[in-house]
This record gives sequence, C-alpha cells and structure tokens, in this order.
Amino acid sequence: MGRTLLLIGAGGFIGSIARYLTSLYFTKLFPSSFPYGTFAVNIIGCLVLGLVVGLSERLNWLTADWRIFLTVGICGAYTTFSTFSYENIKLLQEGNFIVFAIYTIASFALCLLALLLGLSLSKI
Repeated sequence: MGRTLLLIGAGGFIGSIARYLTSLYFTKLFPSSFPYGTFAVNIIGCLVLGLVVGLSERLNWLTADWRIFLTVGICGAYTTFSTFSYENIKLLQEGNFIVFAIYTIASFALCLLALLLGLSLSKI
C-alpha cells in the first residue's frame, strides 16, 4: 500500500505541474471569460488516459505500478474536474448562462470523445 501511495503521489506531483503549465498556456493563448485552460486540460487528460488504458490493455506493456502511476497519479492530478465545477458555479453566479451552457456541454461531450479517441488510437 505504501508503494502505491508513493507512486500516486509522484505521478500527482508531475500531473499537477503539467496541469498548471498547460492551463496557463491556453489561458494566455486564448484570453477570454471562457476557461480555455481548464477546458483544454480536461480534454487532453481524457485523451491521454484513453491512450494509456487502451495501450496497456492491448499490448499488456504496463505493470500495475506503472499503470497506477500514469492513470491515477499523473492523469488524476492533470485533469481538473474540481476546478471545472468551481468555474461553472462562478459563471452561474456572474450570470454568464450561455458561457456556462457551452462550457459544460462541450467539456462533457469532448472529454468523452477524447477518451474514446484515445482508446481507439491505442488499437491501431
């Protein structure tokens, strides 16, 4: 159990820094009230998770330790559903109902599609 927690923590360290840098990059690239940084992070994270899980299952190339490090650790810290939820509440409180609707629906749909794409790409 201790080894697993260390692997998750190490992956979380990497994933949270990558999340911050990716979010910062997209926020600067597309300055807007729409939270492009979190939006991009969630889609990229779902794509990577789909690839890792799909390739792991297809090729059986990851040990249990590597899989938990990559999926729970890195991808878990990289994606930002809690931030996503907070940003949605903030948009509602500010009366940005259209941006809220677009952000919520597009995030949900594109993250599911990205995960499916990752799984599909892993089978090529």
